[in-house]
Amino acid sequence: MTADERIERAELLYERAVFGGDSGALASADRNLDEVEADLALARGRVIHARFLEERAEDARELEFFERAAELYGRLGDGRGEGEAVFWVGAFHQVVRDDTETALPTFERALELATRAGDRLTMSYALRHLGFADHMAGRLDEARARFEESTRLRRELGFLPGVAANLIGLAYLAGQQERRDDAAALLDEATELAESTDSHGVLRWVTEARKEINLP
Repeated sequence: MTADERIERAELLYERAVFGGDSGALASADRNLDEVEADLALARGRVIHARFLEERAEDARELEFFERAAELYGRLGDGRGEGEAVFWVGAFHQVVRDDTETALPTFERALELATRAGDRLTMSYALRHLGFADHMAGRLDEARARFEESTRLRRELGFLPGVAANLIGLAYLAGQQERRDDAAALLDEATELAESTDSHGVLRWVTEARKEINLP
């Protein structure tokens, strides 16, 4: 159901409880509203995260929204939603607060929940950010394996901007491992995918990567 449908359903259940004397309808109403609140909290948190990426100013509400979404999804028994929300809790700690140590358990938990739910997109995000953690810790082979698995899942899903973003991460690894030809090829493919999907933000990342790896 859509959010509007869930709210309408809750209103009908309210009437059934008040006018029909069916107090058991209230539990169903609560569930419908919890589902709406969880989806809204997750969406609001992601919007704030996108704003952080643009402005680099922390907004503490981001973490509050993600934690609330995770709590509600968990209470609802929605493992898919919980896995996605838990991932974003980790992304807040790693990206906004530069605290990978705190983020790691949440990424592992998100990967576990997403794998169980068959949510390949959240799996790809968790693997990507675990790859970042490995890269920062100097575990380059492990980072490469994480990025490659994330990229495989994204190709399966047809998530081409996400594939392009991962290829940039793999290019950085290739450059650090003195595989310059591989790095150039990865960035060429990332450019092609980003251009074909009008992913201008990704194209900026490609340009930055070429400069940092010292490629033409």
